[in-house]
Amino acid sequence: MEIVLGIDNIIFISIVVNRLDPKDQKRGRTIGLMLALLFRIGLLLSISWIVGLKAPLFHIDIPWADHDFGVTGRDIILFFGGLFLIGKSTTEIHTKLQGEEEAEGTTPQYSTLTRIILQIIVIDIVFSFDSILTAVGLVDNVLIMILAVILAMAVMMAFSGLVSTFVNRNPTIKMLALSFLIMIGVMLVMEAFHKEIEKGYIYFAMFFSLVVELLNMRLRKQAEPVHLRDSRYD
Repeated sequence: MEIVLGIDNIIFISIVVNRLDPKDQKRGRTIGLMLALLFRIGLLLSISWIVGLKAPLFHIDIPWADHDFGVTGRDIILFFGGLFLIGKSTTEIHTKLQGEEEAEGTTPQYSTLTRIILQIIVIDIVFSFDSILTAVGLVDNVLIMILAVILAMAVMMAFSGLVSTFVNRNPTIKMLALSFLIMIGVMLVMEAFHKEIEKGYIYFAMFFSLVVELLNMRLRKQAEPVHLRDSRYD
């Protein structure tokens, strides 16, 4: 379960780390995943605090509703985290469509490691928070949850480089990944308004889209190139 819930984290880290100088990308991925591990272990050791975040901080009177809307600390974290994810993914899509990354005759503009790490920290907090809430509902033993998080993170670190290379070398896969992150962001915002969306539907939709795109990639490789006729008149 931790590996599945960590997929969105790997995708986000892979995409933002691509903004770094190639020589710093591996270090950026390692730092990002290590921060995710530390945040999740820290949250696991603060379960009582997490449970307390579900208590309403204040209430909003909604005229058309039968009861007041209680805003919790969890709602605030999920809301702003979802907006950040939507905004960042939309910006990446816009940059890709505008071709700013491949502009000829220009020097690549790399982001700083500090800026990328700050973005990773923000999204790590959101993803770790959501992951820990799921784990708390499945297991009561904190040590078991910590062991599961460590094992899942070891698997993700082992394959993060391959995932990052695959995503960034295939524009259509990268576009799918960014669309997936937008869906996750929308889901987080909806959860902030107490509208639960089954995660299985989102992951299945993304898996189905990925399989279709992989088939299309294989078909494009096997297809013979189109030879254009000479348009000159005899």
